Amino acid sequence: MIHIVPQPGDIGLTSITGPVGRLIKVGQWLNGDGFGAYQHAFIVLPGDRLIEAMPGGAIVAPLSKYADREVLYVTLPGLTDAQRKAIGDCALRYEGVPYSFLDYVALAAHRFRLPVPGLRRYVESTGHQICSQLCDRAYRDAGQRLFDDGRWDGYVTPMAIANRLTVDDSLVRSVFEAFAVTPGRWDGYVTPMAIANRLTVDDSPGQQPRRG
Repeated sequence: MIHIVPQPGDIGLTSITGPVGRLIKVGQWLNGDGFGAYQHAFIVLPGDRLIEAMPGGAIVAPLSKYADREVLYVTLPGLTDAQRKAIGDCALRYEGVPYSFLDYVALAAHRFRLPVPGLRRYVESTGHQICSQLCDRAYRDAGQRLFDDGRWDGYVTPMAIANRLTVDDSLVRSVFEAFAVTPGRWDGYVTPMAIANRLTVDDSPGQQPRRG
């Protein structure tokens, strides 16, 4: 389920520029998630804050940190306020937990079924977590599973979350239908900026909403 306005407990998906972003794209490609648009994920907290994994340790930061970037906010449908609070509380338990690119290598090793001793224990460990692993773990700790396909705990990338929570989203599809968006534009998900660009209103006198 996609949200245009972030709510506590949502997962924010965004891009990372530069060498780090390219490195993460490679890591996601190795894990079968393609060179997707999203290389980073974080959990939205109350008070316009977020918690996100960083190599030096997960940190809490203002939500405005990504105000200059396109962010897609997604979550499971039907979450109550109490469940959303629980997700944030669980995410905060991992503040300070670090990660490295080795975590992507471990995920790729699992995908290619490499016989690495202790691999499952390493992937499922909470002592080091990439951004998407932190999000997935927070949801599971709060009693909400993002994935029910039998995958290892922790075997998740930002694009895996995007693919799981944006396909056939009825809310966004209804937005497209309500504004008579060309059916061919639908590709399984939509971002806030895509809607903004599609429906931008020219405030000049006498102008009508732009429809194409």
